[in-house]
Amino acid sequence: MKSKFKLIASVKIWVVIYPALTLFLYSFGELLSGMPLYIRTLLMTVTLVPLIVFAGVPFVDFLIRKFSAITENSGR
Repeated sequence: MKSKFKLIASVKIWVVIYPALTLFLYSFGELLSGMPLYIRTLLMTVTLVPLIVFAGVPFVDFLIRKFSAITENSGR
């Protein structure tokens, strides 16, 4: 059971982090390309980790609760 929750948490984080990283690199990739890798990584993590923790994953949780409520109500 514990592995199931870890798998679900991993999928939720991936669902949030993939589009966030892609959008970040699309938006700022050229601007950051002249910087050393460790600076680019620092800027990406400083920006994206709070966004993912405080907005992205809670939003995915909200969507999952909404979808679960809809499927539970339609099954009655």
